[in-house]
Amino acid sequence: MRFYQTDPTLENYWRGVILFGRNVASYKFALAHALYDLQHHQDDLITLETLAAPFARHLCTHLHHAPKQITSRGSQFLASCVQFNNDEIDEAQLIEQTVRHGFANVIDAFHNVNRAEIDKRFFIDERKSSKGIRLTDNFYQLTQTTQFHNLVKETDARWRLVEQAWALGVSSHLIAVEYDPEDQLLFSRQNKRRVNITRCRDSLNGYQKGRCFYCYRDISLQSGHENLADVDHFIPWMLNATHANLNGVWNLVLACRNCNRGQGGKSALIPSVELLERLEDRNEYFINSHLPLHETLTEQTGKTFHQRHDFLQTQWQNARNAGLSTWHPTAQGDAIF
Repeated sequence: MRFYQTDPTLENYWRGVILFGRNVASYKFALAHALYDLQHHQDDLITLETLAAPFARHLCTHLHHAPKQITSRGSQFLASCVQFNNDEIDEAQLIEQTVRHGFANVIDAFHNVNRAEIDKRFFIDERKSSKGIRLTDNFYQLTQTTQFHNLVKETDARWRLVEQAWALGVSSHLIAVEYDPEDQLLFSRQNKRRVNITRCRDSLNGYQKGRCFYCYRDISLQSGHENLADVDHFIPWMLNATHANLNGVWNLVLACRNCNRGQGGKSALIPSVELLERLEDRNEYFINSHLPLHETLTEQTGKTFHQRHDFLQTQWQNARNAGLSTWHPTAQGDAIF
């Protein structure tokens, strides 16, 4: 798919798995987190028993705040996780159940995106020969990239978005991911009650491949980091009295500090029409990532590509009609989205 074909790095193949794979259970996210935890394992062969401990632990943790982790009615493995959380079984019993039932489908499906396997494998299935999986050089190279620390946060953010959609019943007229600029959180509403989902930065970063939306400079999700990303409104927030829903996900991008508020930066200017086309492409990545960003974007901007295109063009032209000048930065990296 275009997301990683235009920039075929290991980070973006991994992001393809996390952001664009269809989810009938959250096991893929748990497996990704387990592999993050095992990156320093002494052997590239990870037995199912070794893998089971972090895999189950992450699912048990998420079950505390999100009881629905699968779209089917039930799961023997998840029932064991609930029993562990309720102190009805011990860790050894949980690991035994995880080895027996937890990996039935997720290992086979992990590398599949849009019904096809991606070109880069991060582990090889050796359950039949060695009772485990073997990490590949691709995985070890991935852990050495500058983006690796961001992938951990991106995975958890995606997990929380998906489980919140399931909690709402995966109904497009119910799902609305909103943004709180004060806390910089994405949230939804359930029975008129606000439910915080995840940090906005963590949710948006993967779709921008860890780069500033405007100039392609590397950005970070780490608090205190000199390249910590700003959450920016593409159509400036100062127009919020005359432009509807500027806090919508469609209008939020991550920017480096220089582009957002540095000397010669965007500030309250309107990005160029070339950047508007980039926003359209980025939003289509949201659409292709399935629930709940798909539902949110189509509700906010249109059900069809042409409706969404016209929506963005209208918003941009209205901002120009309000008297704002256009702005375009000097590129600090290759055009990768």
